[in-house]
Amino acid sequence: MERKTKNFGYTVTRDRQIDFDANNHDIYKIVAKAEPTLNLCISCGSCAATCTAGQFTDFSLRKIILLVRRGETKDLEKEVSKCMLCGKCLLVCPRNVNSRNLVIQISKALYDNKMPVSECL
Repeated sequence: MERKTKNFGYTVTRDRQIDFDANNHDIYKIVAKAEPTLNLCISCGSCAATCTAGQFTDFSLRKIILLVRRGETKDLEKEVSKCMLCGKCLLVCPRNVNSRNLVIQISKALYDNKMPVSECL
C-alpha cells in the first residue's frame, strides 16, 4: 500500500543565518585603517535618504557599510560602483563620517585585493 504525503502549502526555506566568522574581514581592516571614521557610523540612514544615486537606483551607502562590516564582499564591488561621489552624504552625516573617502577606499581595497569569486561567498 502506497503512502501519500499531505501538502500543507508551505515549504522549509534555506537557513539565512550569517556566519560572520567565516566571512573575509580583510576589506574592513584595510578600509578602517585608511579611513577611521568608518567606525563612527551608527547606520542612521541620513546618507541613504539624501543620496542622489539612491533616488534613481537601489544604491545605499548604509548597505555598503553594513556589507563591509559583516565581511560580505560578494556584491560589494557592484554596489560601490553605483556611487556618484557627489558628497551630499558628507553634508548630512551626524557623526562626520567621510563617506566619499570611504567609497574610494573600499573601491581601492577591492581592486588591490582582487579575490577569487569562491572567497567572496
